[in-house]
Amino acid sequence: MGKQLILAEKPSVGRDIARVLNCTKGGNGFLEGDKYIVTWALGHLVTLADPEVYDTAYKTWDLEALPMLPSPLKLVVIKRSGKQFSVVKTQMNRQDVSEIIIATDAGREGELVARWIIEKARANKPLKRLWISSVTDKAIREGFKQLKDAAQYKNLYYAAAARSEADWYVGLNATRALTTKYNAQLSSGRVQTPTLAMIAKKEEEIKSFKPERYYGLAAVVDGFTLTWRDGKTNESRLFNKEKIDSYLKSLSAKSARIEEVKKTKKKTFAPGLYDLTELQRDAHKRFGFSAKETLSATQRLYEQHKLVTYPRTDSRFLSSDMKDTLKERLEAIAPYEKMARKVLGKPIQTGKHIIDDGKVSDHHAIIPTEQTPVIRELSDKDRKVYDLIVKRFVAALYAPFEYEQVTVTATIGDERFDAKGKRVLAAGWKEVYQTDEADEILPELTKGQELRVISLTRTEGTTNPPSRFNEGTLLTAMEKPAQFLGNQDKRLAKTLGETGGLGTVATRADIIEKLFNSFLIEKNGKDLSITSKGKQLLELVPEELQSPALTAEWEQKLEAIGKGKLSKQAFIEEMKAYADETVKKIKSSTKKYKHDNLTGTKCPDCGNLMLEVKNKKGKMLVCQDRECGHRKGKSKVTNARCPKCKKKLELHGQGDAQTFICKCGHKEKLSSFNERRKKEKNNKASKRDVSSYMKKQGNDEPVNTALADALAKLKLDQDK
Repeated sequence: MGKQLILAEKPSVGRDIARVLNCTKGGNGFLEGDKYIVTWALGHLVTLADPEVYDTAYKTWDLEALPMLPSPLKLVVIKRSGKQFSVVKTQMNRQDVSEIIIATDAGREGELVARWIIEKARANKPLKRLWISSVTDKAIREGFKQLKDAAQYKNLYYAAAARSEADWYVGLNATRALTTKYNAQLSSGRVQTPTLAMIAKKEEEIKSFKPERYYGLAAVVDGFTLTWRDGKTNESRLFNKEKIDSYLKSLSAKSARIEEVKKTKKKTFAPGLYDLTELQRDAHKRFGFSAKETLSATQRLYEQHKLVTYPRTDSRFLSSDMKDTLKERLEAIAPYEKMARKVLGKPIQTGKHIIDDGKVSDHHAIIPTEQTPVIRELSDKDRKVYDLIVKRFVAALYAPFEYEQVTVTATIGDERFDAKGKRVLAAGWKEVYQTDEADEILPELTKGQELRVISLTRTEGTTNPPSRFNEGTLLTAMEKPAQFLGNQDKRLAKTLGETGGLGTVATRADIIEKLFNSFLIEKNGKDLSITSKGKQLLELVPEELQSPALTAEWEQKLEAIGKGKLSKQAFIEEMKAYADETVKKIKSSTKKYKHDNLTGTKCPDCGNLMLEVKNKKGKMLVCQDRECGHRKGKSKVTNARCPKCKKKLELHGQGDAQTFICKCGHKEKLSSFNERRKKEKNNKASKRDVSSYMKKQGNDEPVNTALADALAKLKLDQDK
């Protein structure tokens, strides 16, 4: 029997597999042992060919050459990774290789990475599949004991390829049509455009919002405050000031009567385990990390440090066969020993909120592996993300948070008032987060008791507009976009919910980044807002391309392909027809596009006026002529802090003229800033200074020599 060729997705994973399988003989881009050869991709080595490969007419962006509908689409080797592809191809086609084991990431995209490489390499050999959720030594060994027949994942590959080809036909045709029609860099896609439309809709809601004043009543009695409730609606506020004032007048000087004292024992379970989207949301909320930053940190924790399981998952549950691994995972998280000990001290309790086979598809929730972390080896971002994952995992295994809720209902005159109190019975999972849940104690009260009203006052406030999206809330909207379908098909709304909404857990971060890089959205603090370019793009794009309904239909069909219920080719033919229709609509449009961010600066290459655009890192100037494409930085947000208000400074200008500018008005030349920093640094003790000082202290005589002499006589350092 020949050797087995193992294809990993990245070098780090390939080397780990090689080490576990004793493949120690080094090659150029591969490692070899007695039974196995391990090689690796660098992510995608192969991709769909650019339009010009099919027809020289597509080399120039010409509206009349559209639509582009070549069939079938061809695969090409990505130039920058061509050398590694040659290595992989050579190893796959060796005479002594009898079988190929696909060991790329266990998911739709990982399947596509491997199958495209195998197809382009023309390696016609039997296939097996390594399907694991973590890359620890133990997981790799167990995975190789249970290799799957790769035919089981054939439909998963077809679905991934169909998604990619559909994006080529619709995305490239729509983008080229918009760009050439309006001579502006305009891009459109089936996920990107509906996401942009949701941000635009939110802007419209904020713009059309009209604040309203509302009113209520608060009655201070002995030891606590009662809040007025409308007898019909149970609301605590009214938008009718006159009515509240009439209550205030009629109820003044009256006492309060206790009508009911209700005590209820309640419990809340810990939040569910993390899937990628929930982790990205939490990391943004707590640390301000972008979706991309969180994904990158989690990927490093998975691949490099082997501390967490596969990150690109949309499940928040574990499968039942993982129950026996929980103890080992808890024992491994040594830096969290104190909180883990409480769970390990008794039989581990798991319920449906943790283990549910029906809610685990390709991958389970993100949890720690059985590998013990060395915290000092982690970067700040990686450590923070790991901390979130570990605490969420441990908290899920703790007992519920239990409390007694006391609800007091009272009347003053004919109007109803209430108050709520809370007494903590057991902190439960909240101990993990060291959350101090303060008791909200109400005095002992009995039904029929009369209380003197010390004061009765009118309360008032103003309704707030909807909040703008930030990256965390945008991820939520992408995950659950059904509300943006309006009155369209409820079946499609259900499909969007079942298939995970717009994009996938693996692609949403990239979609948000693309919106930034295309200058369609910008960031103000944490808030996201649509740019003028983004607004105009939505006016130019066919309406159906803006609706999540299109993605719902596509996802429904991609899911059917993945289950073998729909042929890939039938879906692709439909997408080609849609691309053709989209191009026709753009061509026949009479709408105009106007650059309203023109500056007075001329492009040094072509002489056209340049546009000022804003991205995550700051502001830049780009040439309005798409074919020229010249761009240069204007200002960038730095990590340097303003000496006055401590906010981040923006660096403007070029060369010697570079100047830091703060929103508070502070200005400082880069040269002056560097001098100031240098002086501050010289006045501060470095780590080396502190270390040297401490060593010196160890060698110097104690200051309190009388005490030292007395202690020396006791001979404490000698055995008794």
